[in-house]
Amino acid sequence: MLVGVPREIKVHEYRVGLTPASVREVVAHGHEVIVERDAGRGIGAGDDDYRRAGARIEDDAAALYAAAELIVKVKEPQPAERVRLGAGQVLFAYLHLAPDPQQANDLLASGVTAIAYETVGDADGGLPLLAPMSEVAGRMSVQAGAHCLEKAAGGRGLLLGGVPGVEPARVVILGGGVVGSNAALIALGMGAAVTIVDRSVAVLRRVGERFGTQLHTLHASTDAIEAAVLDADLVIGAVLVPGAAAPKLVTRDIVRRMRSGTVVVDVAIDQGGCFETSRPTTHADPTFVVDDVVHYCVANMPGAVARTSTLALNAATLPYVLALADKGWREALRDDPHLAQGLNICAGRVMHPGVAAALGVEPGNARDIAAATAATP
Repeated sequence: MLVGVPREIKVHEYRVGLTPASVREVVAHGHEVIVERDAGRGIGAGDDDYRRAGARIEDDAAALYAAAELIVKVKEPQPAERVRLGAGQVLFAYLHLAPDPQQANDLLASGVTAIAYETVGDADGGLPLLAPMSEVAGRMSVQAGAHCLEKAAGGRGLLLGGVPGVEPARVVILGGGVVGSNAALIALGMGAAVTIVDRSVAVLRRVGERFGTQLHTLHASTDAIEAAVLDADLVIGAVLVPGAAAPKLVTRDIVRRMRSGTVVVDVAIDQGGCFETSRPTTHADPTFVVDDVVHYCVANMPGAVARTSTLALNAATLPYVLALADKGWREALRDDPHLAQGLNICAGRVMHPGVAAALGVEPGNARDIAAATAATP
């Protein structure tokens, strides 16, 4: 199979779909890889590194898209990339379609088969291709929030961990999953007073056992969320419903009543955000202010630490890339029902029920998926 690795063009996105080491593995399986020139520059991987791994370097992105059978990316294709996709191609990347109907419409019209990293599952009910970037984003959310709390950045002028004789900042984390637990790890390490709010008692019990009495936990009732957020200095949105739009846990009214200089970091922004006042931002212009509350809503946070993120992501995605290339997407999805959960768009239909519900369309049913995967290549 011909595998294409384009250079990412999203604002300040420096990750790359395959590292030279991953390319070497794909080539060893008998496949051809074409990599767009300078695709790996952001992680310190030059074109010669890719050539040594067996890839061919392509100067022209349009030529790469036209030739590739399997396109391996990191972030969702931008408008200029979507027009280059076509029927018969497979796209394997983060898509986050629920809050992005324009992207969904473009992919549907293109005829591409789109498999989303963020909805691929595993036997334990986890999301193995989302988890590494959730770990990165959770840890980054605290350092971003700590910076935003500085007065010059619009915050309350607080040091996250305080100093002897001065209490630390109060950090509230909405959601105790991978993002939330990694955020708690860093916030507690910096000396903050940390509370995780989650609707699952099992999750609260797990994070309580992990962090002990340093961490406070709250069950996520409406009253508890409101009280915790209004008392916080930094609120981190870390909720996730796989494939679906994030629930709006913090209303505009609550934001209006928060203290001046409070900071919110909405890690759920890829799925639409969990604050009603959130909107996507970029690393070039990461924050905005609503009712004197600083909002940090960068939709590709891990792109800022591109090398760490790419290495972590490739460790997770490479087995699936090899399966798709070795078997073709139909057989790979038939053989692995967890990979099949990643099928978001196929044959002009939205296949993932959570994505379909968020977009307000009828999902492809089990018969549609079976028919798509059974069709001859």
